[in-house]
Parts: sequence; structure tokens; C-alpha cells
Amino acid sequence: MVELKTDASIDAMYEAGQVVAGALTAVRKAAGVGVSLLELDEVAREVLNAAGATSPFLGYRPSFAPTPFPAVICASVNDAIVHGIPDGYRLRDGDLVSIDCGAQLGGWAGDSAISFVVGTPRPADTRLVETAERALAAGIEAAVVGNRIGDIAHAIGTVCRGAGYGIMEDYGGHGIGRHMHEDPPVPNEGRPGRGLPLRHGMVLAIEPMLIAGGTDAYHAAPDGWTLRTNDGTRAAHTEHTVAITNAGPRVLTARD
Repeated sequence: MVELKTDASIDAMYEAGQVVAGALTAVRKAAGVGVSLLELDEVAREVLNAAGATSPFLGYRPSFAPTPFPAVICASVNDAIVHGIPDGYRLRDGDLVSIDCGAQLGGWAGDSAISFVVGTPRPADTRLVETAERALAAGIEAAVVGNRIGDIAHAIGTVCRGAGYGIMEDYGGHGIGRHMHEDPPVPNEGRPGRGLPLRHGMVLAIEPMLIAGGTDAYHAAPDGWTLRTNDGTRAAHTEHTVAITNAGPRVLTARD
């Protein structure tokens, strides 16, 4: 069931979203050659704690997971697409990093992700990240009253496929509200004019996930969480929490 949020609830979700935005900004600033993924997780924890927020990631255990998630960020490096567990790995020059973060504040959730290169970027990685950001922007632009879920999916997929990238099978965005994952699912590829109509008060986490090699296949790493590209090529992941309103899409996790 899809819950339509009141305007007051959307304002409250904006507060949660801004905690996520602050955490991602702090993590991006802290990331550098020699910094460990565990240290980045600690940076995000400090932002959440200072805001009085909790993490919907920490202790989360969906049906596929062998263990509860042990961190407040997902830190996915190079060929890891999503769900990377922060560990003692120290970032190297040229690493492509995707950070996903959530916050729970006042009973409402926010969820967002960024991808960036540490140190000197390869041109191919710069293009991949820029395309992921364009795909996210296209999805948000399609998130208007009167459109359908398929219009968001089509907008994202058109950008990704047009650039020659793969799209992760079976994973995409989702509704969000009291819980991090709610209905409806938001695919990253689809047919325009199809699916659930978009209405004022719907809130969606829109999140393109791109595979540089152009294939869609992935596999789970031995930790049971990290999802990696089958072809070993790099990946990028971007995400915003977006409210559908009569005035247009409102990005609740927008970063300054």
C-alpha cells in the first residue's frame, strides 16, 4: 500500500533528509587517499548523533542478508555497485566510491547516495559519475503529478542506456516514509505511461545504479551484502529522496 504524506509530514521528512545530506557532505569532504572506509562510517555516525537521528541501515536485515548490516553507511568501491560494508580498506588514488546513507528523525526516514572519485579521476569514471547524476536528474524531472512510475523509470533508463551503461537487474528505487523501504518500487528502466500514477504526497527514493561495462549482471560477494559487477567494471550509484507535490518534485535530501 502506498501512503500519501501530508504537507506537514513532507516537511518533517525534509528535516530527516537534511541530516542525510549533511552526513554525505561530511563523508565526501573526509574521503581521501589513505582514509579507511571505517573512518568514513564514523564521520557519518557523528553527524547523525549530533542531529539526534538514528540510522535505518544499522542492524537492518532483509530476507537475503546473512547478518544484520553493521554500519550507518554503505561504502562501495570500484566494481562494488551497492551495499558495501565499511571495513579497514584505505582509499587509493583513483578509487571510485559510492556512499549510501540514511537517517531516521522524528519518526521519518531519509535516504540518499553519491558517487565520486578519490584523488585523480580517470576520464571514464568522470563520465560514469556524471551520467549517473544526469540519470538521477532525469528521474526527478519526471516525478510530477500526472506522470506514472514508468515515466521515471523510462527517463532514468534512457540516459543510462544512451550512454552505453548497464542497469542493475532487479534493483531500483522505492517508496519511503516512516520506514526506509516502502511501496511502490521504482525501477531504473521501464515504459512511459505505465505503472502507478504519481500523486501529491507520494515520496520516493529515486536511485540509478550504473555498470560501466554495459552488462546488467552482478553477484553477491562472500559477505552476503556487497553486490559487485560480474564483468569487473566499475559502477556508480546516486540517489535522492523526492516528494511528489502539486508544485513539482521537492528534493528532500538536496545538498548545498
